Amino acid sequence: MRFIVKGARPLKGDITVSGSKNAALPIIAATLLSEEEFTISNIPDIQDVRTLLEIMRHLGSQFTFDDNTLKICTPAIRTTDIPKEMVKTMRASILLVGPLLARAKQIRIGYPGGCVLGKRPVDTHLDALRELGVRVREDGDMIFLDSGDAKAGKVILKEISVTATENLLMFASGLTEETEIRLAAQEPHVQDLCRFLIAMGVFVNGVGTHVVTVRGGGVLRGTEHRVVSDYLEVGTMAIAAAATCGDVTIHDVHRHDLDALWQKMCEAGIIIDFDKEHQVRVRGVKSMDSIAKVDTGIFPKFPTDLQAPFMVMLTQANGVSKVFETLFEGRLNYLFELEKLGARFEFLNPHQAIILGPTPLYGAPIASCDIRAGAGMIIAALIAEGTTEVSNINYIDRGYEALDEKFRQLGAYIVRSQSPEDLPNEQRSLHQMEDRERSGELRPEVPVSF
Repeated sequence: MRFIVKGARPLKGDITVSGSKNAALPIIAATLLSEEEFTISNIPDIQDVRTLLEIMRHLGSQFTFDDNTLKICTPAIRTTDIPKEMVKTMRASILLVGPLLARAKQIRIGYPGGCVLGKRPVDTHLDALRELGVRVREDGDMIFLDSGDAKAGKVILKEISVTATENLLMFASGLTEETEIRLAAQEPHVQDLCRFLIAMGVFVNGVGTHVVTVRGGGVLRGTEHRVVSDYLEVGTMAIAAAATCGDVTIHDVHRHDLDALWQKMCEAGIIIDFDKEHQVRVRGVKSMDSIAKVDTGIFPKFPTDLQAPFMVMLTQANGVSKVFETLFEGRLNYLFELEKLGARFEFLNPHQAIILGPTPLYGAPIASCDIRAGAGMIIAALIAEGTTEVSNINYIDRGYEALDEKFRQLGAYIVRSQSPEDLPNEQRSLHQMEDRERSGELRPEVPVSF
């Protein structure tokens, strides 16, 4: 699968973002804590959600998933054995450890896979669970865990890890007495999981801080919940609007989730308006300023997941911009794909690089390196003169719901393809979009299907 994009045109119009992938996955896993039914809305219909649901079916869950709403219950845990083949494509499968240990007291799971972002070990998870008395045995590419002797207590995480925090929150929900998690992650999706657990009947204190206490052990009930909107998709759309010198209003926004991004965008001279609650209007400028330093970090610092799209945007800025990716040593690899379009950069080390701008970009075949770099490649294609082919879009589909359709709503020329033989049809579709727009038949806010 690939996207064919004809760029060099501004994005304009209104768009509403989908629910958060990073919130939906742990919330779906948390339904294993109870045998009652849950109704969860605003779930993005993406590959990672579908993959997790298939694993849940293997464990004994029964569900329907239609129109972004999931109805799910797990009357009984059928098995606690999750083969490595089921988890090799998605690192978030590690989130099943906490709820299964809480309810079934054991789990056998393969080491999870996912995007290639350098070393992403699960040691933080395992060491934290050991502190609460969980027995852990590693055997090759499988992990065996048993929580029969586990007790509530205090855990200090080795690092501020989102998924380790989420696993502990879910596991502690099944323990009597109080568990204190220190150096807990505080991302918006972690907070959304906390709200879901509270609705189930778990006592959670310190939501949104680095010290969270959980008192579980009671009867956990089914509930209804709406997944929080995806602040990373908000950021992606905002960056795309600025990069194409467009004018886009984004809806279902929680503005303070992205304070670090808004600050950097304003520093670049981009116009950001928050005229209404849960809405932001982003207007690009013809002469964008470079950014002396963009340091990624844990929330609320600049998100690592927006680093690639943001640096793509800065190829159009005046001067030298520097990025320091503090979290993943493999996250700058997309720069070599960006270079194929004409971008100029200096790769200082696996964590640091400088972008030289402004640089005109020209269409060429490029590939997605991971979910967020894939979004960056689409933005690069939207900037570039001519036609760009973006391959490996399975990464993009794992993290974004119908991203191509949303860009089409904003007037982008982008089509999806399954094989190289489709190229004549894809080119014809792009030309048809141009003809329809010139005739007034196609308007940016109206989706186009092929």
